[in-house]
Amino acid sequence: MESFFVALNAVLPMFIMLFIGFLVRKLKILQDSFLPQLNKIVFNVFFPFLMFNNIYGSDFSSVFSPKLLAFAVIGVFTIYFLSIGFTLLVEKSNYSRGAMIQAIYRSNFVLMGLPIAANIFGKDKLGMTAVLVAVIVPIYNMLAVITLEIFRGQKINVLKILKGIAKNPLIIGSVLGLLSVAFNISLPETIDKTVSDIAAVATPLALIVLGASVTFDSIKGCSHNLIICIIARLVVVPALCLGTAALIGIRGVDFVSLIGLFASPCAVSSFTMAQQMDSDFKLAGAAVVFTSVLACFTMFLWIFIFRQAGFF
Repeated sequence: MESFFVALNAVLPMFIMLFIGFLVRKLKILQDSFLPQLNKIVFNVFFPFLMFNNIYGSDFSSVFSPKLLAFAVIGVFTIYFLSIGFTLLVEKSNYSRGAMIQAIYRSNFVLMGLPIAANIFGKDKLGMTAVLVAVIVPIYNMLAVITLEIFRGQKINVLKILKGIAKNPLIIGSVLGLLSVAFNISLPETIDKTVSDIAAVATPLALIVLGASVTFDSIKGCSHNLIICIIARLVVVPALCLGTAALIGIRGVDFVSLIGLFASPCAVSSFTMAQQMDSDFKLAGAAVVFTSVLACFTMFLWIFIFRQAGFF
């Protein structure tokens, strides 16, 4: 029974915020035209503060796990190459291939991974989870750009990719957080409180915006590929990666970080990138919406199963 409530308490707050966002849009409190701007504000303003705040003040000597970091990186690349091979077999159109690959390998780790770990272990235990974000997000972005460029027939611009990674707000916030730890920088109390207050807004607002973006019209014309993406993202990938993590002895907050990485839904930014890079943005948008809604249930099950088995 304890495992049930641990899983419920980890997922329920996210589900409630998504539902609030859905209601806000249905009641026309928030106009559709304002959603992209609001999402941009969340990504460019609030998330950098969140990334910085999660790393700032951390004692990495006690939380840093090379084993976890290596497993996460290898896992992401493994799923990426498996998703390419699988997609080439089941989908003939290059227009849809890029979007499908993105939907399968690229998770919404920042938006759902951090809250999951915080809800189970508390915000003061997120140091290593935040380091994972700082490493995994650039990898996600790099692979997404390469994939979408290849499947629209364009030449890969390495310099452009590196510039995009360097300018990513999540990376900037993470690097500043790591520098603050490396040089033992202590912020004045007023600044520290301001940073914490801004960071606290990021996740609730992002989930509400995501909930407001839910529209069931997006399923038209791509239901077959959408079902494949949902099953792969929420069932197959977590089963492979979490099962392997369990076998090699990863436990505790490290294991929960991997649940956030491998069991969370498609990244919200995958829709924007597909739209900007001539890929199947309707499929990408539908994958974001439906995996986000269904992940509230599938992540609950993964958390419950592994909690019941004693992995954290």
